[in-house]
Amino acid sequence: MADTQATGQRAEDAAHALLSASGLAEVCRNYRCRGGEIDLIMRDGDCLVFVEVRYRRSGDFGGALSSVDARKRRRLTIAAAHYLASSGWSGPCRFDVVGYQGGQPGTWIRDAFTT
Repeated sequence: MADTQATGQRAEDAAHALLSASGLAEVCRNYRCRGGEIDLIMRDGDCLVFVEVRYRRSGDFGGALSSVDARKRRRLTIAAAHYLASSGWSGPCRFDVVGYQGGQPGTWIRDAFTT
């Protein structure tokens, strides 16, 4: 595994631990379809949560959270629509982002964007 992949996996594991400690339950990890990928899919009560995890070494160029730009949001939306169609889920859902920067604790933004 390349160093960047290992770093990304550590960030995903840390985000999973953060969300689980806050009461969310894992549904799926690394859901992939032709249109995109979702790092984590979790349940928060009756809400399905699509989670994007971002890591950046520094805040240069805007940092981890600002890297979820319009293009990335579009790809997440496509992947989420694919998941919803294949799973039959009809309840509420939202998009969250967990960002890590350098050695800092994660920043979790609930309902980070809407579609």
